Amino acid sequence: MTKERSRPSADPATKPDMAAILHGHRMRRNRRSPWSRSLVRETSLTVDDLIWPIFLMDGTKARQEILAMPGVWRLSVDQAVAEAGRAAKLGLKAIALFPYTDPARRDPMGSEALNSGNLVCSACRAIKSSVPEIGLITDVALDPYTSHGHDGLMSEAGEILNDATVEQLVLQALIQAEAGADVIAPSDMMDGRVGAIRQALDRAQFMEVQILAYTAKYASAFYGPFREAVGTARTLLGDKRTYQMDPANSDEALREAELDISEGADMIMVKPALPYLDIIYRLKQTFGMPTFAYQVSGESSMIEAASRNGWIDGEKAMIESLTAIKRAGADAIMTYFAPRAAELLARP
Repeated sequence: MTKERSRPSADPATKPDMAAILHGHRMRRNRRSPWSRSLVRETSLTVDDLIWPIFLMDGTKARQEILAMPGVWRLSVDQAVAEAGRAAKLGLKAIALFPYTDPARRDPMGSEALNSGNLVCSACRAIKSSVPEIGLITDVALDPYTSHGHDGLMSEAGEILNDATVEQLVLQALIQAEAGADVIAPSDMMDGRVGAIRQALDRAQFMEVQILAYTAKYASAFYGPFREAVGTARTLLGDKRTYQMDPANSDEALREAELDISEGADMIMVKPALPYLDIIYRLKQTFGMPTFAYQVSGESSMIEAASRNGWIDGEKAMIESLTAIKRAGADAIMTYFAPRAAELLARP
């Protein structure tokens, strides 16, 4: 039978003198009360930081929930106008428009992108007429319009054609500017498209139209629900790794940013956001440019799904995630949570 060891007695002489150790260094003092935490808070999230992406669809008085994005809807143009009005009342400064194009109007060239009466252009005109104070950001890329689901034109061999695509994107940008877009946002990741769009806008006397460049758009698995929303989840042929960035790369984002800025981008953006906080930080620290981030569909859908299953506090997770993106250096955040976050932030 083994003899039980006796525990050493507490000798006051051997106890650390915590008062002496912590004298002058109690970090918890500033955390003790809500007013104190507010005063020393380093990052403040406000409604001014939020941009709301909206999905468009055909029809009138139509709303269709997106199954892969709980709480997010496709809206007919009249419904988008109503939501733009709600956004303005909530204090949101801008919305971003993305279309669900009827598959019957999709073709290999993405011709519907050049239709001045397409969903995006129609929504721009209607919203500007009804809610002129809100900023309109329009997506420049061909994937919602192509039958193969890619952001660019495709050769018979399956290669994405950079320069031919840029020519198409320039025309798309001009049509959107004519319809009333305030910010043109090329998300395609073709080389040289920012400079080509800037030159074309200036020549057409749209000098005041801004360009938000999707500078570091990664070939991410987090885009899945978005592709469901715009109708490319089942039509995409192959993947987008030949033009979207490798998730393993960081220095490459700096090169992309340098090029976009030199070509005339007014703002740069990182997409996705939470998995790429380090990229947001590096771009902001290196260039000091207005730096945006896109909290993409996969990010928000995970939070929403976990919340609906009771696994997390959805409201707290939403605000925490947005605050983390802001803390990393984002000046503005594109997020599907924008109206809900705005309501929460307005609470006393």
